[in-house]
Amino acid sequence: MTLLTDPEENLEADALTIGRRLRQLRTAQGLTLEELAQRVDRAPSQLSMIETGKREPKLTFLRAIARALGTSIDALLEAEPLDERNVLEISVERAMRGQNFRALGIEPFRIGKSVPTEVLKAMMALEQEIDRLRDERAATPEEARRANVELRHLMRRQDNYFAELEEESRRVLAAVGHASGPLTQRTASDIAAYLGFEIHYVPDLPKTTRSVADLAHGRLYLSSTVTSRGDSRTAVLQALSSRILAHREPTSYAEFLRQRVETNYLTGALLMPEAHVVPFLTDAKTRRALSIEDLRDAYAVSYETAAHRFTNLATVHLGLPVHFLKVHESGTITKSYENDDVNFPTDRLGAIEGQMCCRRWTSRVVFDIPDRFNPYYQYTDTGNGTYWCTARVENSSEGAHSVSVGVRFDDTKWFVGRDTPNRGVSRHAVEVCCRRAPADLEAHWRDNAWPSVRTPRTLLATLPTGAFPGVDTTDVYEFLEAHAPQS
Repeated sequence: MTLLTDPEENLEADALTIGRRLRQLRTAQGLTLEELAQRVDRAPSQLSMIETGKREPKLTFLRAIARALGTSIDALLEAEPLDERNVLEISVERAMRGQNFRALGIEPFRIGKSVPTEVLKAMMALEQEIDRLRDERAATPEEARRANVELRHLMRRQDNYFAELEEESRRVLAAVGHASGPLTQRTASDIAAYLGFEIHYVPDLPKTTRSVADLAHGRLYLSSTVTSRGDSRTAVLQALSSRILAHREPTSYAEFLRQRVETNYLTGALLMPEAHVVPFLTDAKTRRALSIEDLRDAYAVSYETAAHRFTNLATVHLGLPVHFLKVHESGTITKSYENDDVNFPTDRLGAIEGQMCCRRWTSRVVFDIPDRFNPYYQYTDTGNGTYWCTARVENSSEGAHSVSVGVRFDDTKWFVGRDTPNRGVSRHAVEVCCRRAPADLEAHWRDNAWPSVRTPRTLLATLPTGAFPGVDTTDVYEFLEAHAPQS
């Protein structure tokens, strides 16, 4: 038995069923509304409200109607309608009062005898298809994980390198005359102008968005407030990347994820062009001085952007398989990539995101290091061999995250930090490792502890629906209407 039912829905269903049965019994006897109304001493409009299910009749009134029709009250209260037409009418009326029709702006209307049965069947088929599409695009956590796994497999097959996106980056940068060095805010504005956009910084950007593009008027809106660690170039380029790639409204969560990866990749390629970065990295490898920090500083980007970009180019151009992790301070993995056979924890679908990172790994240990100014390096012995990682902790509105890049032991010789004495041992892939507390602690506290769980708000909910999950389109449209140039 479920307690999560809507009593109003049950009442409405009963009223509709009773109303249709009443109308069918009345018309079967050849009575008009006016004639039946006279027999029960009521106004025809009152009977009409009951027949259309807009009003639930009192039991005494139903008895009077049953007597006037020469039938029993049980005949009016039967659970099922009498014929297919009434089933359809009731189903369509319920649909018109439901969220699908309301979302489409379709106002309920009276279903008269002149409305063909085929039309009612078509309306119900459309209602069912809308429900199917809503379910398909609901992006439940399981569907999101499946889409993430498929995308991660694609990235691994390509060594996280997308030649077509690199080519788009070269084409755009050549068009605005960017020769070398860090991409400036002015160059970002030049790219916007090249694509036909003016940049407008506003204080009232919808809170569910990073930017809003007015395609009709060639305007790109961004927030006039940049956080202390924010980079306005990144926000501009992420918005423009979707235009460069001619992205259309995504039709599935998998397509939405793919577009997001493409947008982030192209943004990184514009900020850190392949033609400039590869010689920089090749020289550093020759000197055995590869460093994510140096890459970050050379192109004035965030540590995470530099780490991402390194994974794009390391295997194809330097011959170095790598792995990347972003881990929340709670220990939850939020982003990942690997092509060096490191054994990340996965769920039964193969998804890494959402899993707990091993407490012995660099990505978790770094949170306990008081020195947040310098990078942290560590070797970790695992069931798949020994890996070396470099990591940093960065703060955001969602809490602290560690960002780490790692390689197999044999490839450590090319990196700054290879002489670190820090070492850990992780056996999470083959043993319990840190997934259970030490036996003496568990024996002492198992029956004497009751933590209050700080459950993430998204854990029990499906992901937001819509073509752009989580975006309040009403806010966006109202914002654009308010800011559009007056003609």
